[in-house]
Amino acid sequence: MLFILAGCQSEVSLQQQESYVFGTRVEISIAQTRPETAQQAIRAALQELDRLHRQLHPWQTDSELFQVNRALQSGHSTTVSAELAELIRASQQSERLSDGLFNPAIGLLIREWGFQQEHAAPQPPPAATLQQLLTPPPTTLAIELNGNQAHSRQAHIALDFGGMAKGWALDRVAQILRQHQVQHALINIGGNILAMGQKAPKQPWRVGIQHPRQGVAMAILNLADGEAIGTSGDYQRYFVYQNRRYCHLILPKTGYSTCQRQSATVLIHGGVGAGLRSDVASKPIYFSAPAQVVDYAQRFGVAGVLLVEGNGEVKLNRVMQSRVEWLIAPPHSQLID
Repeated sequence: MLFILAGCQSEVSLQQQESYVFGTRVEISIAQTRPETAQQAIRAALQELDRLHRQLHPWQTDSELFQVNRALQSGHSTTVSAELAELIRASQQSERLSDGLFNPAIGLLIREWGFQQEHAAPQPPPAATLQQLLTPPPTTLAIELNGNQAHSRQAHIALDFGGMAKGWALDRVAQILRQHQVQHALINIGGNILAMGQKAPKQPWRVGIQHPRQGVAMAILNLADGEAIGTSGDYQRYFVYQNRRYCHLILPKTGYSTCQRQSATVLIHGGVGAGLRSDVASKPIYFSAPAQVVDYAQRFGVAGVLLVEGNGEVKLNRVMQSRVEWLIAPPHSQLID
C-alpha cells in the first residue's frame, strides 16, 4: 500500500518526515499544526519507533524479544517489559479470535523459510523440517503471564511480532502525537495507515490501495478521523521456486506458504486499537475462503474488505464498494456480503 497526498495550500504547511523501522518505511505527515510543534512531535514519535524496533527485533541478539525467546525455549521464567507483555496478551486474544490463523508464536517457521533475513530462502524448507516444528503446533496460548513474568509450556516456541507490530505502533504514534497537541496527521508504517483529523478543512486524508502486480495505486480511499487501513499481500516479501510464488505469509496450522490470494485489504472505522486491528485482521482474512471473510471481519471490527484473488478477480463488501474510487477498474468484481 502507499498513500497519496493531493497538493494543497493552507496557512500552516504540511510537515512530513520518513524513517525506516520494523524492516519497512515509515512516513508521518502532520497538517494544520505549527511547524515547530509538528517537528517536535514527529521527532518524539520516530525516537519511540526506533526504541521499539530495537526492543522487538526477533533475531538480533541484543533485543529484548530475542532474549525472551531464548528463555521461553529453555523452559525458564523470564521478566518481560510492559510493552512485550501487552503484545503477548494481544497475540493470545488475536489467536483465539482468528482460530489460529494469526499466530505470532511461529517464529521458528518464519526463520526456516528465510523471512527473518534480508533475502528469503531460494526454495521451500523440507516437509519433514516443517512437520518437526509443528510437533506440537506452536501457540501463544502456551505462554503463561503472571505480572511481568512469562513462562512457556512449549520448548520450540519463538515469538515474531512482524504481523502486528506495525499496527500496534500506529496506535502508539497516534498517542504520542496527541500528547504533543497534534490533531491532524497521517501515519504510514509499511502500508498500515492511521488517519487523525483531516488534511485540511473539508479535505480528508486520501490513501491509495496498491495494485499487487502493477506496483501502482489501483484505488483511492478517503480516510475519516480515527480510521485505519491495512493490507496483507504476496508481493512484498516473496521468492519464486519452480514457477510458484512463496510469500512471507505462513499459514500457522500447516507451516506452509500458501499464497493463493494476491492481497487482502481491511478498513477499520476507528475505536480502541484501530491500528492494531488493521494489521492483525488482514491475516485471517487473507487466508480465509470468501464465505469465512465476513465472520472474521465481524470478530475484529472490520468495516470494509477488499480481496484480490490469485487470478486477479476482486471481491469486496458493500462498505468498501461504497468507499473506493477506482484508478484501475477491475475487469470483474464480486460482493461478499
